[in-house]
Amino acid sequence: MCEKVVPGRNTAASEGDVVVLCIGLRINRLRVFSSWVPAFMSMPRMLRELSQEKGSGLLGYKVLYGSLRDFYVVQYWSDKERLLDYAHQRDKEHRPAWTEFNWRARAGKGHMGIWHETFVAPASSYESVYVDMPAYGLAAATGVICFQGRRRSCLRSFFWLPLTTRR
Repeated sequence: MCEKVVPGRNTAASEGDVVVLCIGLRINRLRVFSSWVPAFMSMPRMLRELSQEKGSGLLGYKVLYGSLRDFYVVQYWSDKERLLDYAHQRDKEHRPAWTEFNWRARAGKGHMGIWHETFVAPASSYESVYVDMPAYGLAAATGVICFQGRRRSCLRSFFWLPLTTRR
């Protein structure tokens, strides 16, 4: 299924701080299904639960595949408090999945691994640019708006040097 391309240069309609959670599963022993299948199957349940609860704080997500062994999800959250609140609630999908993962990881002795990284991006310290792309990433989570006029890149102001000073 092809997503509709939004023509031109666009950005995400995000306002305020954004929390980005990258989380992934690496299958170290493909044939030991009992070690990794339960963890693999728990993420869709969590994403479904969060997507159905409007006040969860999850703005959107993108499932990505690195290889036959690597799977990950990039999640966009409205704030870190809601992310942490979800992670600790005993009556939600995450807590039992985390408990089961820890049990299987100890029993499986390295048959699978997980990783996660969380970034809190203050409102003035991130940017998103999409050129002739469908709504993707943060824009898929918050909406797409067209760049208007000459907009200065926040990253350029911090990291880019003028062409004349590059070597």
